Amino acid sequence: MSVLEELARSRAKAKAAAKKLETTALKKLIQSLTMALEAEEKRAKDKAAREKQNKIRKINQLLADSGLSVADLQQSAPSRKRRRSKQRRGGKRGKVAPKYRLLVDGVEHLWSGRGRAPLVFADYFAQGNSRESVEISKNS
Repeated sequence: MSVLEELARSRAKAKAAAKKLETTALKKLIQSLTMALEAEEKRAKDKAAREKQNKIRKINQLLADSGLSVADLQQSAPSRKRRRSKQRRGGKRGKVAPKYRLLVDGVEHLWSGRGRAPLVFADYFAQGNSRESVEISKNS
């Protein structure tokens, strides 16, 4: 591991090393590292753009080889409105009336039947009891 990697991984080591430098030297180091970071970010961005262009070329070549066009793909794709309307609107669902009731040691436990069963119910079901035995009847 290089010295820079070691300093980057340990804030305490970086602070200790910085204390050994004069302010002007520390400023020059920061400036050099900032320039190196910007150059690396630019290189990564350029590489991603080249890869994207290569993918576009490959897709266009596949379309040309198959005799299809972008318009053919757009016609066969489902409309965005339809897809968006089927998506869940986000957020939690509203509260639901409990579907199951279980009395344990005089304490009433209620569960809607949604999601994972609470431990009290899971233990009860693990003992061989059925859900129907604790289901709240619609009349009560």
